[in-house]
Amino acid sequence: MRALTHVEAQARAALIRVGGYVVTLDVTGPATFVSSTVVDFACATPGAGTFVELKDARPDRIVLNGRPLDPATLQGNRLPLPGLLAANRLEVTFTADYSHTGEGLHRHVDPEDGEVYLSGQAPLDEAQRIFACFDQPDLKAPITLTVTAPAQWTVRGNAPLAQARDGRWEFAPTPPLAPYLFTVLAGPWHERRGEHDGIPLGLLCRRSLAPHLDADAAELFAATAASFDRYHELFGVRYPFGKYDQAFVPDLAGGAVENPGLVTYREEFLFRTGATDYERLRRFVVMAHEMAHMWFGDLVTLRWWDDIWLNEAFAELMGWRVAAGTGRYPAAAADFVLWRKRWGMLADQRPSTHPVAPSGVADTTAAFLNFDGISYAKGAAVLRQLSVLLGDDVFLAGLRAYFERFRFGNATLADFLAVLGSSAGVDLTGWASLWLRSTGVNTLRAGPGPVVHQTGAPPRPHRFHIGVYDRRGALIHRAPVTLDGDSATIGDPGGPAALGGLAEAGGSVAAGGLAAAGGSAGLPEGSVLLPNDGDDTYAKLRLDPASLAALPAVLPAIADPLARALLWTAAMDATHDGELSPAAFLALLETALAGEPETAVLVEVLGFARDSLARRGLIPFGPLAALCAAALSATKPGSGRQFALATAMTTVAGPGQVAVLEDWLADDPVSVLTGLAAPTSHPLLPQADGLAGLVVTQDLRWEVLGRLVALGAAGERDIAAEERRDPSSRGAEHAARCRAAVPDAAAKADAWERIVRDERPRLAMAAATGFWQPGQEPLTDPYVGRFFTDAPAMVAGRYQLFAMTLVRQAFPRYAPGSLRLAEDLLSREDLDPVLRRGIGDAADELKIFRDLVEDGGHRSTRW
Repeated sequence: MRALTHVEAQARAALIRVGGYVVTLDVTGPATFVSSTVVDFACATPGAGTFVELKDARPDRIVLNGRPLDPATLQGNRLPLPGLLAANRLEVTFTADYSHTGEGLHRHVDPEDGEVYLSGQAPLDEAQRIFACFDQPDLKAPITLTVTAPAQWTVRGNAPLAQARDGRWEFAPTPPLAPYLFTVLAGPWHERRGEHDGIPLGLLCRRSLAPHLDADAAELFAATAASFDRYHELFGVRYPFGKYDQAFVPDLAGGAVENPGLVTYREEFLFRTGATDYERLRRFVVMAHEMAHMWFGDLVTLRWWDDIWLNEAFAELMGWRVAAGTGRYPAAAADFVLWRKRWGMLADQRPSTHPVAPSGVADTTAAFLNFDGISYAKGAAVLRQLSVLLGDDVFLAGLRAYFERFRFGNATLADFLAVLGSSAGVDLTGWASLWLRSTGVNTLRAGPGPVVHQTGAPPRPHRFHIGVYDRRGALIHRAPVTLDGDSATIGDPGGPAALGGLAEAGGSVAAGGLAAAGGSAGLPEGSVLLPNDGDDTYAKLRLDPASLAALPAVLPAIADPLARALLWTAAMDATHDGELSPAAFLALLETALAGEPETAVLVEVLGFARDSLARRGLIPFGPLAALCAAALSATKPGSGRQFALATAMTTVAGPGQVAVLEDWLADDPVSVLTGLAAPTSHPLLPQADGLAGLVVTQDLRWEVLGRLVALGAAGERDIAAEERRDPSSRGAEHAARCRAAVPDAAAKADAWERIVRDERPRLAMAAATGFWQPGQEPLTDPYVGRFFTDAPAMVAGRYQLFAMTLVRQAFPRYAPGSLRLAEDLLSREDLDPVLRRGIGDAADELKIFRDLVEDGGHRSTRW
């Protein structure tokens, strides 16, 4: 199948304008469906020809302007349309198989009750699997859908339902949509209805998950209502797509999809058991993110995929802003820094880095590769900096003008900059050149003396604050800094920066207000100087020596969760970059992490220590287990924090904690915290007698079992028993992960076959997640070479969005031998772009950690 190129899309958009689609789907068949499409379109050059797309389809009838066309003329996914008139009507009927890999019209059979569920997944160019269309984002048109399905089913589409009777559902026409935004659901869905501010609301899930949806419905409706209120206030443009349904669907490759009127989410966001505060925060953010797309992406759509950031960066920015602004999650900004922004910074340091707004995205295959931390998290951070530079009121006024000007149309980076620049009265060309068209992340360093420096990447204009926190954690000074060039003096206030200077993006402007503050000069002894306090700009942070020395004492005393998150991120980045030793980072953890009040911060920092350091042999696991035990002993019984720490505990437990983990799987678990601690004396050993109030949920049981399996303390019999206890789709995924972790040659062989060839995406991903385990190198080392041999088969025929994630998960990222093999594979000119991106980035990360050493220069024994 040929991917659509930008050149082809431009030519087709110049030639035709689509008036509308009438799509009829018959989904009564058990293995195939029938799609009939009537599309009216105009041609600017009568007599010319173009093509329409239909993928993996068997055409039954094709009629163009009353003239039958031979189905045999279909070339891959392209049907030639010769001899066009000024006004044209195309009629296409085809039969196609349901998808089982996540794209197109996907069919899922619920393992609990055998019910069948269908869901449409159209991005980026998969709408053509469902109906014949001109599958590119700038050929928007209304879509009128009719579905024939079993009469007892529920069917939903983008638009409100016009009428339904006798197994036939007819929907109203949508506003103009890009094809990639089309979706449809059909099956015995469980549904809850609501309404807010005149907008009909719906929540849907599989029937077997109905109790979990019912338990969370009030919270989900409240989050939806709060987000609508906030966006109407911020944007000044009402939601334009009528009703707003949200469905939790099985086998979704990504986290969520912003289909207007019918947003789809992966089922993990419908919590089966208790959820932590940060899990609920992240669900709220995803919901607000997808709702933001109703304006950024759906109302105003990118013209081509080089501007995917116009969709994703804005939705990312607004999702976190609304989460914090509604008052529900006041520490949301801290989670963004550690979980999302650092993701963007790491991506920006990889060989595959690209500008936020890249030029030259040749085709849809290349476009898929840019759904990454740069387009999402870096883009959001850069837009945050732009709002600081322009002023928030000016920034929002520009967005309102942008929505009004391009309503139900398409726009480009140039369009966005022109509208925003007009609102601000400034030329943003120079700013965009430095922030949106260049790559890399700057590093901000304070000192020596009253100076802030930026290094790395091209020098960019930054406006941010510097904060000083004393030994009690109190903020005693905070001053604005405008940095335009390599450095700026922190001295007397320099006044606001001239926005006109952004057009040239050069020179040097000093500003501040923090007298005699730089490095340790003029600061109280034992204080910490924090550049970018408040997180207004996008940059890595390096602390001056005096601040770094004071950090273990000051960090846990700081009340502001955002400041703590910035400081933890600075320490993680310095360790990752080789400027802070793993031993020093571990010492900071042992002093400051157990008392971290924000669970999200604690879990993210612990995850870095475990996955980036301990699993590579750079620090021992024992202190991490002791740290979890200490935090658990001070945690409120029955709280979400206790559950999160218990889950984290399972990931770092060693052979000495097997008995405790086994106890958690007992019918009436009673665990002794001292059994969780490191086998040697440790200053953070807990004093409590047990884990009072801990609810060992089904998901936690699977986590515990997975760790016991990896340690060789449980096996297939235990997995099968747990699978009988939890026969759900989620249970099947957990079981696949546990089986991949079994320290047995036959189990590894079965798991590898699943990773490479299983067409069920979530089960293949689960197996990849469990496959590489510390201590199992004699069993897994032979698969290091196998990965590079089998990688092409691993992505062949799989939905690209899923294939990208699978390659990253299956890469042998803890095996030093991977580097040479990766270099050999990357030297192939015919290498699939998905493999080139995933393997190149994973090998780069492996190379970085190969060079990390312990105090005194002792390398990990694995190296």
